[in-house]
Amino acid sequence: MKEQDRNSLPGIPTLLILIALILGAGAMLLGALPEQATGRVILWMLVEAVLITALFGLYMVEPNQAAVLTLFGKYVGTVKAQGLRWNNPFFAKKKVSLRVRNFETGKLKVNEQDGSPIEIAAVVVWKVVDSAEAVFNVDDYESFVHVQSEAALRAMASSYPYDQHEAGQISLRSHASEISLDLKTQLDERLAPAGVDVLETRISHLAYAPEIAQAMLQRQQANAVVAARARIVEGAVGMVELALNRLKAQSVVDLDEERRAAMVSNLLVVLCADRAATPVVNTGSLY
Repeated sequence: MKEQDRNSLPGIPTLLILIALILGAGAMLLGALPEQATGRVILWMLVEAVLITALFGLYMVEPNQAAVLTLFGKYVGTVKAQGLRWNNPFFAKKKVSLRVRNFETGKLKVNEQDGSPIEIAAVVVWKVVDSAEAVFNVDDYESFVHVQSEAALRAMASSYPYDQHEAGQISLRSHASEISLDLKTQLDERLAPAGVDVLETRISHLAYAPEIAQAMLQRQQANAVVAARARIVEGAVGMVELALNRLKAQSVVDLDEERRAAMVSNLLVVLCADRAATPVVNTGSLY
């Protein structure tokens, strides 16, 4: 079922013409009554009834709105022209909004790729692009959008880990744009039969489930500490190497292997310690 454009008559001129015809037919009917011309009376009564029935063909179409027309259950076309319009009074008219709409899914509790329970929610921006598909392909297109959005969000969340465990790995927390694009792609596939186009999706809430939030926080803190320590050690080794090379290049002091090892140990302790170093001044010989 695809959308088909349907022509319609401008409503205001049609309304004026119908009013003039109704008044004229009424005058002719009143003129026929004194003459007791039964045939003429019946004729003008029929004309009057037809003209009054024609008034029911008037309807309004607002900006960014479509009127889906059906005749005894058969789809005959869609009118998008704005303002007061007129079509066959026997056409049934269903209004469909073509405006951009958005909604936020509820906080869903799902298991991410590693099996940890998380809470996730998303904002979906969408609009109807085919009014015929929206009306006839699904029972309630608004409810269809909401249900399919939550289903797609669940499927997407279970396909990625919450945190990035390897370099280049896509995770829910670190790759928001990639995750949103994947969710939009899945929604486009699910909502295409309903004549709906997804304009944008974005994650609005992401957190571990309350029952494991504290444990996951401790794990994140531990990972952060390990990463920080690794960075500190890497920098300290480079600084020690630079210091030894400068001392040797400028002939400041000639160190044997034992003294070199002692200096490396002392420098690493100073650079990698959690607290400020407390130097011990040796006023005598190193030996």
